[in-house]
Amino acid sequence: MAGHSKFKNIMHRKGAQDKKRAKIFSKHSKEITVATKLGSPDPQMNPRLRLAIAAAKADNMPKDNIDRAIKKGSDPADTSQYEEIRYEGYGDSGVAFIVEALTDNRNRTASDIRTAFTKSKGNLGESNSVSFMFDRLGQIIYPANIASEEDFYDQAILMGAEDVIFHADMYEIMCQADQLHKIYEICEKKYGAANNVQLIWKPQNFVKIQEEPAKNIMKLVDLLEDHDDVQNIYANYDIDEALLSKLMAD
Repeated sequence: MAGHSKFKNIMHRKGAQDKKRAKIFSKHSKEITVATKLGSPDPQMNPRLRLAIAAAKADNMPKDNIDRAIKKGSDPADTSQYEEIRYEGYGDSGVAFIVEALTDNRNRTASDIRTAFTKSKGNLGESNSVSFMFDRLGQIIYPANIASEEDFYDQAILMGAEDVIFHADMYEIMCQADQLHKIYEICEKKYGAANNVQLIWKPQNFVKIQEEPAKNIMKLVDLLEDHDDVQNIYANYDIDEALLSKLMAD
């Protein structure tokens, strides 16, 4: 995921804005509900819920939607059960994919994900078949105008960050997965709410992709994004920005 989507989950493309926003909110609602079911409805007592709420707020999800999702997760009458599943496989040209899903029907979701890979000249692999090519890390993103590069870097390292990546319009803190909640708490007190807070799978290396394979990679991304059970998608493709813009315009 080089360029604009590097190290981020792939929720960034196509479709009418309202439809896209509704789908993003739906994914956040599901994560908030599951986080609440697994712990406390109080985000101060539930690190996973706190991060889920922070991620939802970063996507401008209304407070009423967040509150409804928490209420659903803490309602004893709600018997919905979601299972967390990670799928791993290869797209065209050996591009590695990690797909995180929350599903109430394991067989249905597995079949759908397998079909998406097959339709895109890829193949779904076994558990841990590609995750060794990624690092599990925490990611916190702030706008670049929040502080000077030097000050932000110094503060982030003092907080326990592994690294800070500077982009044109944003700062990206990378940290160990088990430190994300602690570091974000400190960041929030100092800088306010972040643009994005999440656990990610960061590729260790990238695969440079040309036009024809890139069409299949984007087809697979589209199919996965459109699936209601898919929460996050990570991949190690590197597609030239000009080519990516051309494919998105087609």
